[in-house]
Amino acid sequence: MNVFLVSMGCAKNTVDSERLMGRLTALGHRAVEDPHEAEVGIINTCGFIQDAVKENIDAILDLEQMKEQGVLPHIIVVGCLVNRYEAELRKELPTVDLFARAEEWDAVVHYLQGLAGGGTAPLTPHTPRGGEACLRSGLLPGTPWSRYLKVSEGCSTRCTYCAIPLIRGGLRSTPVEQLVEEAQGLCAAGAKELCLVGQDLTVYGQDLYGEPALRQLLSGLDAALPEGTWLRLLYLHPDRVTEDLTDFLLGTEKVLHYLDIPIQHINESILTRMNRSGGGSGDHIRHIFRFIRERDPLFALRTTVMTGFPGETDEMFQELCDFLREAEPDHAGAFVYSPEEGTPAASFPDAVPREIAEERCSVLTEIQASISQERSGLFPGRELKVLIEETDPEAGEAWGRSYRDAPEVDGMVCVQCEASGELPQPGEAVLVRVTDCAEQDLFGEPAEGAGDA
Repeated sequence: MNVFLVSMGCAKNTVDSERLMGRLTALGHRAVEDPHEAEVGIINTCGFIQDAVKENIDAILDLEQMKEQGVLPHIIVVGCLVNRYEAELRKELPTVDLFARAEEWDAVVHYLQGLAGGGTAPLTPHTPRGGEACLRSGLLPGTPWSRYLKVSEGCSTRCTYCAIPLIRGGLRSTPVEQLVEEAQGLCAAGAKELCLVGQDLTVYGQDLYGEPALRQLLSGLDAALPEGTWLRLLYLHPDRVTEDLTDFLLGTEKVLHYLDIPIQHINESILTRMNRSGGGSGDHIRHIFRFIRERDPLFALRTTVMTGFPGETDEMFQELCDFLREAEPDHAGAFVYSPEEGTPAASFPDAVPREIAEERCSVLTEIQASISQERSGLFPGRELKVLIEETDPEAGEAWGRSYRDAPEVDGMVCVQCEASGELPQPGEAVLVRVTDCAEQDLFGEPAEGAGDA
């Protein structure tokens, strides 16, 4: 059957969608990019915050409208939104043919096989993630050279504002050997960058091995993957980023000098209310950011900060502003606290008015813009390896990412190739001499004799 699949939300959802599509294509179903060509429409949903809930409901309603018009015969809704609001969804969306919770792929497989009149096939570590099918269907963003490796699901930390444990449950890690095998398969299919994702990479393996096993995983990947492969680490809890871990990361061959360390806040009282403090967490965050930069001044740091958490005062907010100026992260995302149903923080007193939280968020964004510009200014005159993602032959330009830039959320590098007349192709890694910079983006030209970096 022809299947149209929409993947909403985070990178972890993208991996789930690839795995589901890999299983379906292994059974003979076909991924299509145009819903008008599909017999079944599947939406893999996100239910993390209320803005995402609204966006996902709108996407489901679009499929329902197509079904009412006779364009799309069957609709399947899966994923986090079903985990969180299944009863309400069943009541409000009567034209949906099947609801399935996250990772309940058997239900999807059995339903499609029932429609098609075929048998089923189990999902195993050897089931391909459907990379080519996903690319053809538009599920992958046209960048098969950059893929996500989901190392775990769920979270047991239980920050008071976060609904992830309610939606996905506690930490569930994938064994090291299985991840190494999956990573080798992705590289064999053309991946040159693997972005490791989980709710918190620093606790990976705690549930399987009795202690965190991130180092064992990275050592296995470092040894097993082709030379030149990039390993990018996303989402590390700051309390568990230590000097020893930093030195280990700096000593590996393939792990990029880039870390995404969401701090959420720096004030100790706020961190305690968030259940993100083991005592002295604010001081530890300051220390570890300084330590990383002492080890490598050009190390790329990304973080996330939250404004408007219950009890945040002007003084506490100012402390957060001061931290950004002191730590100088290369990239920082700021967002307004959202009270989520079922989380402890949703019932906390001392709510911050929305307009104040939004104003504070804007202030942080302005501060970070200046910091990002200053950090970018360190690179003109230097050479960087750049993974090309798109080209503009008319302008004689290619655009890609360096070690400093994670997919979709950070900046890019513009490679100006008019002089050479030869554009590198998407998926190529080239050496670039940086000549200029903007707040997020860098500009450069192919380094002399660069070739394939």
